[in-house]
Amino acid sequence: MATNQPKFSFSFHPKILDALRNYSRRDFAADLAAGLTVGIIALSLAMALGIASERSPAIGIYTAIIAGFLTSALGGSRVSIGGPTAAFIPIVVGVGVTYGLDNLVICTFLAGALLIAMGAARMGGMIKYIPLPVIAGFTAGIAVYIFSTQVKEFLGLRVEKVPPDFLEKVVFLAQHLDRIHWPSVAMAALALAFIKLWPGAWAHRVPASIVAVVLGTLIMAVFPLDIATIGSRFGANAIPQSLPLPHWPAIDLAQIKYLIRPAFTIALLAAIESLLCAVVADGMIEDRHDSNQELMAQGLANIGSAFFGGLPATGAIARTAANVRSGARTPVAGIIHALTILAVILVAAPVARFIPLPVLSAVLVVVALNMGEWSNFARLRKWPKSDALVFSSTFVLTVVADITVAVEVGMVLAAILFIKRVSETTQITAVDDRVMDLPPQDSLVGKSVPQGALVYQLAGAFLFGTADKLENTLERSHEEPAVLILGMRRVMAMDATGLNALEELNTKLRRRGRWLLLAGAHTQPLIVMQNDGFVERIGIENVCENLDAALERARQLIAPP
Repeated sequence: MATNQPKFSFSFHPKILDALRNYSRRDFAADLAAGLTVGIIALSLAMALGIASERSPAIGIYTAIIAGFLTSALGGSRVSIGGPTAAFIPIVVGVGVTYGLDNLVICTFLAGALLIAMGAARMGGMIKYIPLPVIAGFTAGIAVYIFSTQVKEFLGLRVEKVPPDFLEKVVFLAQHLDRIHWPSVAMAALALAFIKLWPGAWAHRVPASIVAVVLGTLIMAVFPLDIATIGSRFGANAIPQSLPLPHWPAIDLAQIKYLIRPAFTIALLAAIESLLCAVVADGMIEDRHDSNQELMAQGLANIGSAFFGGLPATGAIARTAANVRSGARTPVAGIIHALTILAVILVAAPVARFIPLPVLSAVLVVVALNMGEWSNFARLRKWPKSDALVFSSTFVLTVVADITVAVEVGMVLAAILFIKRVSETTQITAVDDRVMDLPPQDSLVGKSVPQGALVYQLAGAFLFGTADKLENTLERSHEEPAVLILGMRRVMAMDATGLNALEELNTKLRRRGRWLLLAGAHTQPLIVMQNDGFVERIGIENVCENLDAALERARQLIAPP
């Protein structure tokens, strides 16, 4: 016998398959120019992010190549660029310090698996329901954290190890300000000013960060200044002229359970940032991305990065914007961007040892300043107090505690405050013939209520957090009706807690020989009651189509035998 049971539908359709239809030589020329430009931009950021994550610059480059290639080849957006981003720095450093670098790789792999599962379950559309105060709070917190990680290199402090904890780091740096290396400060400050003052019209073609890194590298190659470079910090062969072979670290099963929380945070951050990136790209090229395909591609990109010992990766908004402005038309540009980075390290890896660390720190300081969205702090006094609380809590916890804790607390606070708002909008009021804004069949205008009956109207969502309002309202009425009629015409949604409140009310009334009638229930509440069997328990004759039918049923129940 045929059934109409819903079927799980799995679809894996990368955007590049559609983009390559009718692909022309002109499209390739545009993608080639864009890919070369973004590849050069991504190279300096990848090295800086690798160092800021307390790994080597090579690890950041490997992540940009592998994850960038897979994101473009398998993703659901035409022009998104994937790779390491600044958002992951706090959690990457935290996992590396707490559990070790091998477990960081395993954590990246687990996050990739979670992203694939999210995409396969078609959860791409759910990410948009994460409240803005949560996203803005941890974004600003990450910006502050990134800035704190660059103070050492920016000031050229000659210290061994800076504590990872934010407050301890601030105290430590303050205690060692007497070790400032002024030549490093001068180079970093000049690089920062150069990047900020670079004309915007030029930045579309020649990014300021690339010019700053190239100039700094030339200075260090020609003049033997006493300034830290990639070569002096990580060795002359810090960036090998090849990709490493895929490898997998030893797995400690006892540690896996501790990696689930940070892996979930990485997956959530990757999902948020990649889908925001895809939305930005859609607006720039007037296209529409496939959010579920994008999540699966990000999952595969993170798994691929893990196999090469790389960092977590996601869509990079700034690099994607540069890709579009450079003329990209299809995912081929993103593939070329990854191959460009690979070609550069194959040819110019030995030159990388001259790159000065103060210049790379200036690049990341600019990233932190740009990503903070500092205007939100000025808007806090104009936001509802609940949103300001969520933003502030998420921001502070991201900076001083841990981004995993910050996201969890932010989401829980947002959920609690949402429930509070819903409960405040839900109303339970007595209905009399003065209420004029109900449909005729649910209004008491011109009608009489039988002696011993009481009519109340529910309005809003009848969910957990609002169900106790019903009992409190009835207790304040100080009336013991023989028949209680609840008008449900304005109840659009009901959950198990709301249903349980009706169940308890019905039980109490029946125990006293009294009756509960429901009038005008909409589809969703009615289905909830039917599926639970509540309609049978209360009696199908007591679930009335409208208030007129409920009044007639009340007369039958109250009438003497």
